[in-house]
Amino acid sequence: MLVPLYEAVFDRLEVGGGTRLLGLGCGSGLALLMAASRGAAVTGVDSSSPERLALARERLLSGGPGAGAGEPGASPGDRARIVAGSPRDTVDQGVPAYDLVTAFEPIGCVAGDSAGLVTLLGEAAPLARRGAAVVLVGWGPPERCATSAVLRVATKLADPLRGAACWRAACRDDLEEVAERAGLRPDGSGRVACPFGYADVDSAVRGLLSTGLFDAAIAATDQAQVDKEVAEALHPHLRRDGTVWMPNVFRYLIARRGRAGASARRRRTEMWTLVATGIDVPARPLTPDPGCGSVVVAHYRRVLAAGVSW
Repeated sequence: MLVPLYEAVFDRLEVGGGTRLLGLGCGSGLALLMAASRGAAVTGVDSSSPERLALARERLLSGGPGAGAGEPGASPGDRARIVAGSPRDTVDQGVPAYDLVTAFEPIGCVAGDSAGLVTLLGEAAPLARRGAAVVLVGWGPPERCATSAVLRVATKLADPLRGAACWRAACRDDLEEVAERAGLRPDGSGRVACPFGYADVDSAVRGLLSTGLFDAAIAATDQAQVDKEVAEALHPHLRRDGTVWMPNVFRYLIARRGRAGASARRRRTEMWTLVATGIDVPARPLTPDPGCGSVVVAHYRRVLAAGVSW
């Protein structure tokens, strides 16, 4: 479903035979397979679903298309690894540092869904070389993401008392906030259209549930109820020929591991000074700087309110 996004990111970062990629929350491994087909050495890590990891292993380690494509005569395991657990579990003595870390599981539709990502990024940082690219992905605004309405079913069923409060619309600075908290500096972004299309409602239900986004809802209720409510939520997207079509736009952020540049540090210093002295700071940066958006200002104000001195 996110193939156009994967292609856009890999094209922009020129992923190829010299790339060492670490995929966080790799799921069924489709993005890793696409990177491996370009010649990249890939490692995927996930702790959420043994079934999806089994599919990733089948795709990448069975000698299928793309596996071991980077070197003549290389076996699949030489160019691809799938690890159950956390980034720390991927540590292998003598293996070079990664130059690309991807977190392709979109954030931005559930309150607090970025907290776990910040932790993962913190664990992955020591495994990547300085200046390595880190890719974060988020849902676009609800008016441009038809699937976001269907995802409300997951939050409602997973926690019926807090369902409405758990779901929230994606915000413009979600990805920048995660990068800031993880100690990364933004270095570019983009938007990609990724429509979800299915042959019929039953296929749409199976496809959406296979993503893992509804696992908590199934655990809290039962499979039949989740199937029924997801099918009902899909009705507005049912076309006359019986197919289901949901246009979506996703946003990605490319961040870098390492200290911010001199201009970014200077801009942060100016922002701190303005906030600390009580001067009203505009929501947009004073000069174009991806690291000093409205989220950063809000963060500085929270720190000052907590009595932490700069």
